Amino acid sequence: MKNKGLIIFLTTIVSLLCLYYLSFSVIDANVQRKATQYATSQNGNLDFLKKQAYLDDVWKKPVLNLFGLTYTYEEVKENALNLGLDLQGGMHVTLEVSPVELIQGLSGNSKDEKFLAAIKMAEQKQHTKASLPFTKLFYQAYKEISPEGKFSDIFATAANRNRVTRHASDQEILKYLDTEIEHAIDRAFEIIRSRIDRFGTSQPNIQRLQGTGKIQIELPGVNNPERVRKLLQGVAQLRFWKVYELSQIDKILQAVNSLLVAEEKGKAKVEPTKPSDNANNSAAKELTAQLEQGISTPKEQDENIISPLYKLLKLKPGHGLTYSVEDIHIIQQILERPDVKLLFPKDLMWLWDVKPHKLENGTEVLSVHPIQIGKNNLPLLEGDVITDARQVFDKYGKPAVSMQMNGQGAKLWKNITASNIGKSIAITLDNKVYSAPTVNTEIPDGNSQITGNFSIEEAKDLANILKAGSLPAPVKITEEAIIGPTLSKTAQAQGITSMALGLAVVVLFMLLYYAKGGIVANLALLFNILFILGILAQFNAALTLSGIAGIVLTIGMSIDANVLIFERIREELRIGNKMREAINKGYQKAYSSIIDSNVTTFLTGAILYGLGQGPVRGFATTLMIGIVTSFFTAVFITRLIFTWWAKNSKEDNISFSFVFNKNVLTNCRIDFMGKRKLFYVASSLFIAIGLLLIVKQGGLNLGVDFTGGRSYVINFSEPVETALLKTKLAEQLGDQSTEVKSYGANNVVKITTSYLIQETSSEAEEKAKNTLVSSIQESTKFSYTDDVTGAKNPSFAIVSISKVGPSIAGDIQASAKKSIIFSLLVIFGYIVIRFRRWQFGLSAVIALLHDSLTVFTTFAIARAFGYTYEIDQVFIAAILTIIGYSINDTVVIFDRIREMQRLHPNENFTSIANKSINDTLSRTLITSFTTLVAVFILFVWGGEVLRGFSFALLVGITFGSYSSICIAAPLILDFSKRNYQKRIINKDTNPYAKR
Repeated sequence: MKNKGLIIFLTTIVSLLCLYYLSFSVIDANVQRKATQYATSQNGNLDFLKKQAYLDDVWKKPVLNLFGLTYTYEEVKENALNLGLDLQGGMHVTLEVSPVELIQGLSGNSKDEKFLAAIKMAEQKQHTKASLPFTKLFYQAYKEISPEGKFSDIFATAANRNRVTRHASDQEILKYLDTEIEHAIDRAFEIIRSRIDRFGTSQPNIQRLQGTGKIQIELPGVNNPERVRKLLQGVAQLRFWKVYELSQIDKILQAVNSLLVAEEKGKAKVEPTKPSDNANNSAAKELTAQLEQGISTPKEQDENIISPLYKLLKLKPGHGLTYSVEDIHIIQQILERPDVKLLFPKDLMWLWDVKPHKLENGTEVLSVHPIQIGKNNLPLLEGDVITDARQVFDKYGKPAVSMQMNGQGAKLWKNITASNIGKSIAITLDNKVYSAPTVNTEIPDGNSQITGNFSIEEAKDLANILKAGSLPAPVKITEEAIIGPTLSKTAQAQGITSMALGLAVVVLFMLLYYAKGGIVANLALLFNILFILGILAQFNAALTLSGIAGIVLTIGMSIDANVLIFERIREELRIGNKMREAINKGYQKAYSSIIDSNVTTFLTGAILYGLGQGPVRGFATTLMIGIVTSFFTAVFITRLIFTWWAKNSKEDNISFSFVFNKNVLTNCRIDFMGKRKLFYVASSLFIAIGLLLIVKQGGLNLGVDFTGGRSYVINFSEPVETALLKTKLAEQLGDQSTEVKSYGANNVVKITTSYLIQETSSEAEEKAKNTLVSSIQESTKFSYTDDVTGAKNPSFAIVSISKVGPSIAGDIQASAKKSIIFSLLVIFGYIVIRFRRWQFGLSAVIALLHDSLTVFTTFAIARAFGYTYEIDQVFIAAILTIIGYSINDTVVIFDRIREMQRLHPNENFTSIANKSINDTLSRTLITSFTTLVAVFILFVWGGEVLRGFSFALLVGITFGSYSSICIAAPLILDFSKRNYQKRIINKDTNPYAKR
């Protein structure tokens, strides 16, 4: 064996590195175990906050001494094998930087009606054509509304004069918009990463989803989703505004009151007219006096003539109006009415306080402030002058935020405060008023303080946002998943169980079928698993539940190379070669098939990784690493062991079979080519049945990934009736598409709904959750709790929440289609290049399409019998894995056909194809069997999350092996030239045909 020393060196180095990095994972697990023991009460309940406090305490302390080097827990955690959110709990978020505000800003906030209509139309189209860039949708909408309109009329502003000219073409301006949006996304990415770094979570993962304008974030261990949403979505547009005093607008307020009272009393419509500044309005003076005295309503004989604007006042307003929280929507509707807006000055806008506060009687109130807008809709000062911000305490000992301005900002702030002494200035962040203090003196050094009704945590987050910088545009959460620690602990146990059982079954089979050769294959398998886990740790990748599925699948597939080699060795032994010669020839003849089959499978894994997201990427990463390591271990390490074994022992000490299976599946003479039309008809009928069922069922059972919506996994303390719960929830949520189904147990339920899915605010998230909780409580009479473990009363807990917005659902659909089409094209190209005939490539692709369609068919049949599995992005991962696996089988047969054609150039194709299929039949069936066993274990013990995935693999692997044998090779025959076809199907020259 050549390069033996290099292989030994590489194996030793890689093994030591893997053991080194995995040692950190062992220490991490030990610290986690101690934290769990510390936080577990005597009755067995685990306090997750107490556990996190223990981990925070040891974060900077030494926990490992390795070869004289000391490592803190923080350093151990950085080098340990990370666990994905599904295995440890936490929060997954996908953010989208809103291009609408960016485009409006680049237009100088144009008020052109056609421009604004095009923006609105593009936003609506984005939900159905999410794969197209927003700028393209906007351009299409603008041209539809204004065919003769030019972008230069909109974007050639004074602010853009150096970049956009009056003579610029629409395409040039589109390119400019795309560039500016791309820069804004880059800036948003850096700002959000800076915020997350200061947030304090361990091992956060943040990445840009290229080509989508989206940012994906994973925050392990997070238990306060609302805080995360505020931190990520806060635009941080810090602004300082001049405030209208009440005395300046009291006449207008009374005019609004008169307008509203007239409507309430049923009078004829009153045309809104702005009162004269010189008018002597006694009612307005009386109102002002009453407000200054803290009286909530004007002194009128008939209370019915008082409008809600005054009737609902709760507090002496000063320069703002204060209302009960439950009345805010009424006041907001009044202030937004066009006829009311017409009465106020054009430079006045109303902004609410950031949060309510309580009166002495317990009433929660919120103030709205009349803000005076400056020229060009600009404030007195922008927050981009802030250079530093930190949480402090004000003179009353309450949390506040201290901020320092740069030189230019300090100078402007000095002039602003000097000219507004005795007047109020509102400090706003994202159009919410944090405080509106009265300026008492000039502030010369730019060092100011924001006070408000803060908690310490809120003040820290605000300081972090200000320090990180202002986002260039608002961001919205388009996808979100919250996985509780209870569900993640279950996932860990299921993943470890399925991996251990899969390994045990495959090891046992190899020992029973290949005797001493099986021992070598199992040693290579153990090396393979060590390498996979070690490389994941070295790359600082996260091991997810889908990653464990990839390892289980790799355990089954990694035997394939050994089976190819061992079957070749057995062929050489049967024709009389000595053991050493048989081993050498077996490896030589198997190389071509092993390389081709691994390359095609790796290509599908790479496509999965490039176009997939989240769990799909985790699976693809593990699969690609597994393909590389299994090739190295199966080809080089086993060869190394056999070389050493043959050199240091007698040849008869090595064996690749027992007596009972020595000639199993040898000398098969099945006429697969002659029966090909029967196979075509059977497959076509099966697929046709499935397509009819899909039509009858109203289409595919698409999951939230493809349709958009929210899904909740609910753990009940007692079994519940899903059908009754579904009916009640659909009525109360007003969403007839709501789905409720058991999720692995009769007391665990998955609820999917599109309720409020178009809303992206934090308030909408809380409203959706609260509405669901109240609906379940009303339907089941169970009480809501954080953990149902040990609950005495009937109760339920939400253990996982996920949300996919319409835009990202469109992205996922487009990505799924691209990945399948692209993988088929890549495989077609590779097969044509390797086998130099288009018939081979086309036959392989049709066989792969056959495999994919049979999976859809089987899903439809299972649904007809009451077993429902969703079509989601994990299902697409299964389809691509099936494509990779099936082409693996097909390539092995094609490779044998190519070899036989070289050895027997004058023999007809039918005979060669039949012989090739029969000769490789044992390898195909054995590999499929070991993989199916591993996947079946994943199906049974892998948990509900991977149930649909593993079911698809079971079906796909079965039909993949069938199509490789019965469809792919026969299609080559039917795609050949007619005269060549006649010659090769002649029964006289086909030894497999019946005579």
